[in-house]
Amino acid sequence: MPQELNAANLEITSSAIDDHGRIPERHTSDGEDVSPALSWTGKPEGTRSFALVVHDPDAPLVDGFTHWVLYNLPADTTELDEGAKDGTPGLNSMGKPGYAGPAPPPGHGPHHYYFWVYALDDDLDLPEGLDRRALIDRIEDHVIEQARLIGVYEH
Repeated sequence: MPQELNAANLEITSSAIDDHGRIPERHTSDGEDVSPALSWTGKPEGTRSFALVVHDPDAPLVDGFTHWVLYNLPADTTELDEGAKDGTPGLNSMGKPGYAGPAPPPGHGPHHYYFWVYALDDDLDLPEGLDRRALIDRIEDHVIEQARLIGVYEH
């Protein structure tokens, strides 16, 4: 079955990162390695939960590098505070739960970090510890809409 385009009114923003702007060092492995505050608006009708993924497709790995996987966020969630512990943590590409800030290889140039939020049509009550691919496999038939914020960082 072909995928459908899921883009309408959902929008994700951050008080710390402008879209396509530099990610402050505080939110990287060079700083305090704390997740930035995020918020979203335009929740689509029928949303029962949200999921979040932060991914760096520029990482010199076959599938890029996933920095954060978070899901089972209730439908009334509109923001995550800095250093958020909400929802159910999945595994980042280091095999650990929680946020791992940007850490591109020195001299590799700017990396783009995609902060994706997914509005889902079901409360899937997913188990802890899913990586990005496992999460996408579980949610792809339930995504009503998705939105992204892109931050940039380089050493």
